[in-house]
Amino acid sequence: MTPAVNENSTLPSLSGGLYAFFFDVDGTLATIQSQPESVSIPALVRQHLQQLSNLTHGAVALVSGRPIAQLDALVAPLEAPAAGVHGAERRDATGRIHRRTLPDDIAQTLQSELQATLDQWPGTLLEVKGMAFALHYRNAPDYENAILALAHDAVERFPLLTLQPGKCVVELKPQGVDKGAAVQAFMQEAPFSGRIPVFVGDDLTDEKGFAAVNALQGISVKVGEGATQAHYRLQDVEAVWHWLEQLLLQLEHDIVGKE
Repeated sequence: MTPAVNENSTLPSLSGGLYAFFFDVDGTLATIQSQPESVSIPALVRQHLQQLSNLTHGAVALVSGRPIAQLDALVAPLEAPAAGVHGAERRDATGRIHRRTLPDDIAQTLQSELQATLDQWPGTLLEVKGMAFALHYRNAPDYENAILALAHDAVERFPLLTLQPGKCVVELKPQGVDKGAAVQAFMQEAPFSGRIPVFVGDDLTDEKGFAAVNALQGISVKVGEGATQAHYRLQDVEAVWHWLEQLLLQLEHDIVGKE
C-alpha cells in the first residue's frame, strides 16, 4: 500500500455520471465506540442515505464486518442491499440472501475455545457472527499480541478460515470472503451494473474493496489516516457526513438541470 492523497485534496465532482455507492459503517458512517453495540448513526445521516438511495434508484449498499441484521438496525428505516461479515452474507437488491457458513462442529468448537480464552483476559470481547468471530481488544490493548497469536493458531488448525486484522480487532472468517469480492458481486447485478463504483471505508478490512473499485476505474475514499490503496481521503466520520450532504445537493441540482 502507498500513502493516499493528502487529506485536504478535493474529491472529484460526481456531477453528470451514473454512480453506485458502497459504504463501510464503523469508522465511516458511524464513529467507532469501545463497545460495538454502542455505535449509532445520526437520524439526519440515515435520512441522507435514504435520499441517496432514492436518487440512484437503489444503487447504495452497505459493506461491513457487521451482520446484516445489525446494519438494518443502524440505518433504519432504510433497508439497503448489504454485505455483512465482510461479504460472508450478502443481500442483493432483490432481497435474496447469499450466505457462506462454517460447519457446525467447527463453529461450536471455535466459539467454546475462543470464549474460554478471552474470559481469562479482562477487557477483551468475543463477538460471534455465526459464520465468523471477531476478537476485540480496544479496551485491553496489552492483549494485542496474545489475541493475534490466538487467531493465527485457529487459522492453522482450521485451514478453511482466514484472518482479517482491523482496528483493535482481529476476525476469523471463511476463506475467499472479503469486501472486494462483495463489491464485485454487486457490480454484476442491477441496479449497480453499468455504473461507476464509489467505495468509502476506513480500515484494513476495506482495502480489498478499494482495490476492487480501483480495478473498475471507480472512486476509492479512505477515511482517516494511514497508508492505503484508496485514491482519495476524507479526514474523519464528520467529513463523510458533510461530503454526503454536499453530494446530495449536487445530484439534486443535476436532476433539476435536466428537467
